[in-house]
Amino acid sequence: MTEVNAAVIYYSATGSTYAMAQAAAKAAEAAGADVRLRKVRELAPDEAIASNEGWAEHAKRTQDVPEATLDDLEWADVLIFGTPTRYGLPTAQIKQFIDATGPLWGAGKLVNKVATSFTSTGTAHGGQETTITALNNTFYHWGAIIVAPGYADPIQFEAGNPYGASHISNNGAIPPGDTELGSVSFQATRAVEIGQALKAGLAAA
Repeated sequence: MTEVNAAVIYYSATGSTYAMAQAAAKAAEAAGADVRLRKVRELAPDEAIASNEGWAEHAKRTQDVPEATLDDLEWADVLIFGTPTRYGLPTAQIKQFIDATGPLWGAGKLVNKVATSFTSTGTAHGGQETTITALNNTFYHWGAIIVAPGYADPIQFEAGNPYGASHISNNGAIPPGDTELGSVSFQATRAVEIGQALKAGLAAA
């Protein structure tokens, strides 16, 4: 088995995306990857976080999760991004991190990375697919290899989103269940397996 590194990079306000990121990291590790779980830097002011009990509690609970750096991107062969939606788009926190990747992009160090993304929304039809496809636009520019879960596993017929795992939290009241966690676990496993095959193939070419 070809050894690969996988970085699970996420933003989560109240914990839904974090739970999915944890499941993705666990699945990637089980598939044989060396894994880094990283959150992106919070941009919201302290008073905004404090005004929302769920947000404040989650920030405290995950304060020891390391923040993502450009080194994590360069190190990884497989990139698994998770973000809530904001008006059908990735969050500003994820976008700010992506906007800082210019030096790596300019040096060609993101080419041929395997990339995949997942999301969580507060409401049904809250922008799951547009958020994932918007995030994937970055991967095109990087020259990365986008790996979607498709319907390549029975769990995907339950989850129903071929673009990437997604969850409806009912504005934070409902945590991801077995279907959502199973979907993101399959997605992470598939990304690692494609990453292993790609790395082995490039090494042999």
